[in-house]
Order: sequence, then structure tokens, then C-alpha cells
Amino acid sequence: MSAVGESVEVDGGGLRPSVPWFEQRRNVLSAFVGLHAIFLVALGPTILTGSVLGDLPLYRTWAIDALNYGQWPGISESWVYPVGALAPILAAAIAGPLFFQLIWFVIITALNGWSVLVLIRGESSAGYRAAWWWMLFLLLMSPVALLRLEGLTAPLVVVGLIWLARRPLIAGVLLALAAWIKVWPAAVVLAATIGHRRRWPMLAAAAGVTAGIVATVAALGGLRFVAGFVTTQAQRGLQLEAPVTTPWLWMADLGAPNTYVWQNNLLSTEEVSGPGDSVAVTVMGFAMPIALALILVLMLWVHRTVGAHPGLALLGSLALVTALVAFNKVGSPQYILWIGPVVAVGVMADPPGWRVPSRLLLAIAGLTTLIFPILYMPLVGGDMAAATVLTVRNALLLVLLGWAIAGLIALRKSQRGSSATSADSSRASDARVGFAGSDT
Repeated sequence: MSAVGESVEVDGGGLRPSVPWFEQRRNVLSAFVGLHAIFLVALGPTILTGSVLGDLPLYRTWAIDALNYGQWPGISESWVYPVGALAPILAAAIAGPLFFQLIWFVIITALNGWSVLVLIRGESSAGYRAAWWWMLFLLLMSPVALLRLEGLTAPLVVVGLIWLARRPLIAGVLLALAAWIKVWPAAVVLAATIGHRRRWPMLAAAAGVTAGIVATVAALGGLRFVAGFVTTQAQRGLQLEAPVTTPWLWMADLGAPNTYVWQNNLLSTEEVSGPGDSVAVTVMGFAMPIALALILVLMLWVHRTVGAHPGLALLGSLALVTALVAFNKVGSPQYILWIGPVVAVGVMADPPGWRVPSRLLLAIAGLTTLIFPILYMPLVGGDMAAATVLTVRNALLLVLLGWAIAGLIALRKSQRGSSATSADSSRASDARVGFAGSDT
């Protein structure tokens, strides 16, 4: 048997390079099956006892209240999530409350499998690298990837980003559905609107999905609640893990007067209060939209030079989604799942160019899981080592945001007066990630 990378003899006496181990389809799929088998074993006791973990107890309660008592979140009452989140929650309850965890896991596994298959479909080395990276990221984020709504939206965004050009209508549907489950994929839609050459079919499909959902909610009498998730989020304070909360966390840990960590029982979150916290909440309410607006202006400025370019769509998506996390007064661990799909597709588009963000995000993911669930109770209790881990994680988020913004500026400089060679390179990158080609 030849070593990886050596030539092997084929019929006719010719030679061809052997396929590296990590680029063999069966190895990727075996790793995927093995990974999710480990997940299933870990969840086995919970599934067998009919229990639920993570946020699923809350999801299951919502499903039971809707199906048994007519209390429909987002339709008959205001809700913290967009109304589209009802669909997977109700789907997981289709066989009754005892099977909720199992069906949720099956849905997550199916979507993850779809995203991996789409990543490796082109049989490119970059696609295989992206698939391995994506599975490692899911492993690092598994405590939330398996038990939160983001676990559903993240693989949908992977597929949507890859299919943007060859299947823009389907991509628009997927991204819109994901955004109506959790809002963050709307940032990807915004970036694609500026940076992608096939924006109009995507936008038409996304608008159609949105109109259909709003019309359905209106027909059910819940139109006044359709945007309730916006006002519900506005009522939140400084959550423990949010980057903006870091100074108050250290003040609480160091015993500063009137500064403390407390549990918001209404939202089931840990928040930090102290001098100036209400000012910070107000400032962050303006800081996030301002940051997003500035990134969009930067993207438009870059677009004047590079036009519709795959790098612009991907870098813009990374900047916007990371800004949603970095400037958020809420800092839930699952928010890191917002960034993963963009980086996975970035690795597929340009492995060397996306080496820095891919490594940064793996470090961020590892630290996030170290914080929650491993160090969470010490963090709440004022442990300074746990606070240091969180501070490093938050600092890396800002570094990642800075990298994305610097990448946008560098893209404009590199494409100024671009030659035919750079145009050919752009087309090659397009083809690799599905950013070019006819709608099929």
C-alpha cells in the first residue's frame, strides 16, 4: 500500500497521485457518523428517561402549552424568538414530550449531515478541509450546538451560503427560514445583498418566505406579536458573558460596592449590575446598529472597487455576524455558532486566506465551552480564573472582528486596477464555493 501523497499505478501503466486520507469521502462520512454516535451516547440516558437538557426544557414547555392549551408563542402572546422558531420546536414534540430530546437530536443530525455533504460535494481539497473544520467546530460547541436553536440555523446558513449563486432561490429560502428562527442570519442576507452578484433571486425568495410567514401569523390573529422578539430583547440587562459586561464582571469579582451578579428568573439568565450599568445598556442599544451601519458603509465603499466579489460577501458576513456578538449586551454561548458557518464557507473558498479566522474561532469555541458549562458556576461565584478565561475569549472576539474589517480594506486595495489574472482567480474561488454558475 502506498503512503499518502505517493503515486499509485493504475490500469494502462499510468500513475496518478493517491488521495490524501482526509480527502476521502468515506473517511469524512465515517467521522461524521462517529461524532454523532458519540453525541447520541452522551445523550442516551437523557433520551431513555424521556428527559431534556439545555434549553430544551423551555422549548418543550412552549410546545406543550401551544398544543394542549392554545398558548402559541409569537401568535397569541409576545415571544423572545421570531415566530419561525415554533416550527422545529413543534416538530420535536410530534411524538409527545417523552421523545422530544430524541427527535430534536435527529433533526440536528440530519441538518449537520446535509451541511457536511454540501461542503464535500465538489470533491475539492478545500471542501474537505472545510468539512473537517466544521465537524471540529461542532464538537467544540456541542454543549450548545445540540441543545439550542442555533444548532438548527447554523447548518442551514452553511448550505445557504454555498448555494447562493448556483441555487440563489433555494439559498434565499434557507437563509430567510433561518432568520425567522433566530435573527442573526439576516446579517448574512445583508452582506450577500451588497457583495453577491445573484442577489435579486435570493432577495425575492427571502421576501416571499417573509411575506408568507407574516401573512400566516396575521391570519391567525397574531400580527401585533410578529415583531415582539425585538422589544423583548430590549428589556434585557448586561448578561454575564457579553464582552461589554467584562468591566462590571471584574468589579463584582474584586468586591466593588453595589456591583454583583444576579439571576434574571424571567429570562433564566445571569446578569451583572453595578454603577453605570443602565448607561451601558442604553449605549449598547445604539452601538450595535451604528457598528452594523459602519460595516455596511465599508462594504459599499469596497464594492465600488471590487464589484460583486465572493470575498466581499464572505468577509462582510463575518464582520456583520461577529459585530452582532461583540456589541451585544447578551452574551449567550450559542452566539459563537453564528460565526462558524461563515468561517466554514470561508475555509472552503480560500483555505490559506482564512487560516487566521479559522484558528481564532476554534480557540474562541474551545474557551466558550470551557466557560459554559465547565466553569460557569465558578464564574457566577466570582472565581477570577474563570473571569480571566472569559476575558480572553471576549478579547479574541474583538480580534476576529478586527481581522474581518482589515480583510475588507485589504480586499479593496488588492483589487484596485485588477488584472485578468485576479479576475481568473476570483472566478476560480467563485466556482469552488458555488458562487458562480447557473441557477439549477
